Amino acid sequence: MRNNNKSNRIIKWLVMAGDFVVLNVVMMVLAHLEFTPNWAEWNYQIIVLVNIIALMLAMLRFSTIIHLRLVGADAILRRLVGLTVTQAVFAFLLLRLLGSSLWSGSFQLSLIIGLFVILTVKRFAERWLIKLYREAGHNTRMVTLVGSDPELIRVFRKLVNDATLGYRVLGYYGEESLKQAMKAAEDDVSRTHDPWITDKTVYLERIGSMEDFVRGMAHPETLTLGDELYLCVSRTEKSIISQVAHMCDRRIVRFFYVPVSVESIGLKLRRELLDDMEIFSTVENPLQNSMNRTIKRVFDIVLSIVFLIPMLILFPFIWLIMKIQSPGPIFFKQERTGMDGKNFTCLKFRSMHVNADADKVQATKNDPRKYPFGYFMRKSNIDELPQFINVLRGDMSIVGPRPHMLAHTEQYSQLIDRYMVRHFVKPGITGWAQVTGYRGETKELWQMEERVRRDIWYMENWSIWLDIRIIWMTVKTLFVFDKKAY
Repeated sequence: MRNNNKSNRIIKWLVMAGDFVVLNVVMMVLAHLEFTPNWAEWNYQIIVLVNIIALMLAMLRFSTIIHLRLVGADAILRRLVGLTVTQAVFAFLLLRLLGSSLWSGSFQLSLIIGLFVILTVKRFAERWLIKLYREAGHNTRMVTLVGSDPELIRVFRKLVNDATLGYRVLGYYGEESLKQAMKAAEDDVSRTHDPWITDKTVYLERIGSMEDFVRGMAHPETLTLGDELYLCVSRTEKSIISQVAHMCDRRIVRFFYVPVSVESIGLKLRRELLDDMEIFSTVENPLQNSMNRTIKRVFDIVLSIVFLIPMLILFPFIWLIMKIQSPGPIFFKQERTGMDGKNFTCLKFRSMHVNADADKVQATKNDPRKYPFGYFMRKSNIDELPQFINVLRGDMSIVGPRPHMLAHTEQYSQLIDRYMVRHFVKPGITGWAQVTGYRGETKELWQMEERVRRDIWYMENWSIWLDIRIIWMTVKTLFVFDKKAY
């Protein structure tokens, strides 16, 4: 067993052990606060034992995934909800079997709420610590790349761009041309707008040729193999693909096949079976489903009411400061493009002096139209609060593609392919593009192209958990100012 797998198991067991500690601490606190009825000591001990057993049973189905590398915050939260709810159900059933006198609804309800809240904080603290651990070079997973297609450069970048994932690429077997293409991408980074190419220079080393690799498969111990192998050759090379996959199985190496760039069709497809034949179909937008739309709408209404409460508290202070620094209306109203291309009036707290260019010119870094408090509101996102009124009206959603002013819709719909696709869903106060680095001024066309690409990705991959994740990432910016928010 490889060392990184051992450390992954250790991390998993430590996290699970910590969950049991949290469970016991929460029960002790509740008992101390007299949430328990007049139980005898042995009754309390049974309650503790039952809840521990219930958590053990829940972990059989919802064990932690915090140790996995390619896992998002939404998946962690979804897993945690399943764990705490299942634990509560098992505890209820076991206590009912043992006798109704042992059941205390207030105790168990307080327990599940306390357990969920503390475990949520614990999970994200653990995730942060694991990232630090991997950034320091521990718990790494070694990768070997095979092939000469430029698509491997994208794979390489995605693996090494985030050190917290813990991937270390040993090198590649292929032609020298791939290494030259890699170096060209590094030298051209100022003009290359692929999101996976960064200023961080990490070169892809060549281990040997493709012929060296094919010959070495007869004696795999002579090859430089990591924990994972990514093969990028044409699908017509079925024999090579099969041989490499079988060799990886024998060597306990995870095998991944990457289509070459000319075979990549750029569509999100879903695998299906026609009898014993594998076929693929396009995935529909999840928000075309009426149930999903209802879930999202209820979620929007509830959270909008919650977020509008602080706006009501802040309103008189914002109005007073604004009147002192920049006389004029408190709200900035602008026509923007909404769902199905229909226009609506978007509301914001006015963060600039009244000017004639508001509907035509984006805010820039040193924009003279801004006044001091308006600048603060933009940096802290306070100016966006009135858009929760738009959400209640049904013009917007909390999460979705950001609505653009009409001039930009007209401009970019002519320049960017699939630009108008982003209007198949309601625009949002925040979105996937904004929380992944594409917020603010778009000086160059590629910036808007990338924003549109991420908006479409969000539409195709929507889930309520993804919305929660994006909201959480947005809330964090309230405490750390975004450099692109101006």
